[in-house]
Amino acid sequence: IDNDPSKKDTLFCGYQVFGGFEMMDNFLTQDVYFVNLITGSTKTRYETSLHMAKKGCRFTNLIHPSVDLTMTKIGIGNYIQENVIIQASAQIGDNSSIHIGSLVAHESIIGSSVFIAHAVSISGKVEIGDGTFVGTNATIIPRIKIGKWCTIGAGSVVIKDVPDYATVVGNPAKVIKTTK
Repeated sequence: IDNDPSKKDTLFCGYQVFGGFEMMDNFLTQDVYFVNLITGSTKTRYETSLHMAKKGCRFTNLIHPSVDLTMTKIGIGNYIQENVIIQASAQIGDNSSIHIGSLVAHESIIGSSVFIAHAVSISGKVEIGDGTFVGTNATIIPRIKIGKWCTIGAGSVVIKDVPDYATVVGNPAKVIKTTK
């Protein structure tokens, strides 16, 4: 399902695009489960999944078979790509997306509707709040707390806690703005 009308009846990875939200009702009475693949905006990902849930959609996870989930806790509606490492006692909330080659180290807690770009390194015992966007090649050192709805710039090295709604960039990462 894609709300872009130009994609209707095209193929995505070999699967037919049926249309947009107007098509969901056709699938709700069937044994169909959904995964939200929106990755560009955590807010759009969250709002879209919320809309789908209110319509009655049931969610599942789309997790590449190379990902070892032994001794982890994973919510529902997550999209986890190949070569992601999630270590023991790590927790992932609902509706999050973790991309190629990222590391979520031991005892880290990732909230819901979080986006983690490719090649991100999240060290042990890190906490990342709901709705946060973590850019490509970002590094987060151990025991850091990142608030909700933050943006961590690509290549940033986070060495201290980040407050809610903050955007941080650089090495070391510094707050450049706060929204809300």
